[in-house]
Amino acid sequence: MTTLEKYAGNVLLIVNVASKCGLTPQYEQLENIQKAWADRGFVVLGFPCNQFLEQEPGSDEEIKTYCTTTWGVTFPMFSKIEVNGEGRHPLYQKLIAAAPTAVAPEESGFYARMVSKGRAPLYPDDILWNFEKFLVGRDGKVIQRFSPDMTPEDPIVMESIKLALAK
Repeated sequence: MTTLEKYAGNVLLIVNVASKCGLTPQYEQLENIQKAWADRGFVVLGFPCNQFLEQEPGSDEEIKTYCTTTWGVTFPMFSKIEVNGEGRHPLYQKLIAAAPTAVAPEESGFYARMVSKGRAPLYPDDILWNFEKFLVGRDGKVIQRFSPDMTPEDPIVMESIKLALAK
């Protein structure tokens, strides 16, 4: 069971991650914002997931090594979990219940592309793909959910983080 007690009082960006995904370069932006705001109580938490086209096949140790050596990741990386279906991790059960829909960039078309490729989510509140993000406030409550194609340095994400840090 994953516990986030040690992060209580911080603003968190919780992200399901994968090493072999077209969105994997988001690791760089995640690390950038982690470094920029760590001294203000901001922490990125990475949760590897292999549910989307098996794009995270490695062991926990292999994943950590890849992220550190390839992307310079210093933020916490947890053990591989499931974010959808019957095996959905309890953390993701709570995150999704608190924020059943994600904010997406205007006219992104990401969801439509996923559907056209036969990768529509089974349920409307399911995680769509790798790199979906949940912003959690210092009080432990989910503030916002961001779609996979909304990059960590998107102005909407950045502004939401700034507002959360100001509280």
